[in-house]
Amino acid sequence: MSDSRQGVIACDGFNLQYRIEGEGRPVLVVGSALYYPRCFSGNLRHHLKLAFMDHRGFAPGNACPDKSQYALPLLLNDIERVRSELGLGQVTILGHSGHGFMALEYAKAYPQNVSHVVMLNVAPDYSPAGHAAAERYLDESVCPERKALLAQNMAKLPAAIAAAPDKAFVTYCLLTGPKSWFDPTFDASHLWQGVETNMTMFDHVWGEVFRDIDITRGLDALDRPVFLGLGRHDFLVPPPWRWEAVREKFRDLTIRVFERSSHAPFLEEPALFDAELLGWLNR
Repeated sequence: MSDSRQGVIACDGFNLQYRIEGEGRPVLVVGSALYYPRCFSGNLRHHLKLAFMDHRGFAPGNACPDKSQYALPLLLNDIERVRSELGLGQVTILGHSGHGFMALEYAKAYPQNVSHVVMLNVAPDYSPAGHAAAERYLDESVCPERKALLAQNMAKLPAAIAAAPDKAFVTYCLLTGPKSWFDPTFDASHLWQGVETNMTMFDHVWGEVFRDIDITRGLDALDRPVFLGLGRHDFLVPPPWRWEAVREKFRDLTIRVFERSSHAPFLEEPALFDAELLGWLNR
């Protein structure tokens, strides 16, 4: 039967929103319980029970400035708390962009509660070398309209962040749209409507934890299949070839690169994305 629930689960003083939609095997989507339900297709909800959850960086009303509260083990514990309280049983854990790291590390920490791992539009790390590769990938691509729009937006970025520093993460995501959407003119503001962010969390986790992460640690013990979905025109994160250095360390890794997508193939090519994901899960 189709499940449709929403609410809040308190984790150490952080109120994590959740939203459950659809029917079928449970997929726990880590990130924002407001943003991500707007991104996945209605068709997918006929096959999967999608449980969207906030992490602490998206928890409404969160003004905590203590970065120790955003340590990765705490974030993983929150995922487990939500999974358990929602009674989801064994789940497919899904993370997009930096949340892909959270999904993989959760599977390592709680393998008994995971059947499959889905990582979307993420690189093996967010190191300086990786970001430099992303800049080269864009610079060497022949896409003058994309580059012109990006330059215009980047000129606006400092003033936009200064005007609303608490919204710096969302502002950055919106103004880097030419890097992250196949259509460089796409306006993603409706996806972010009502989403709150804590910049201490994002600065620490994206700027430090994911910069230094070693995803190969513990991979030898992970026997769950992993699906890695990437976009050919994704210039927001390091390019797909960065995975060559680590792909052989996975026991069971399936990579799919979507040709007419950037940073969100589930929204940009939903029919193809749904077919690839469901086909992989059913295999």
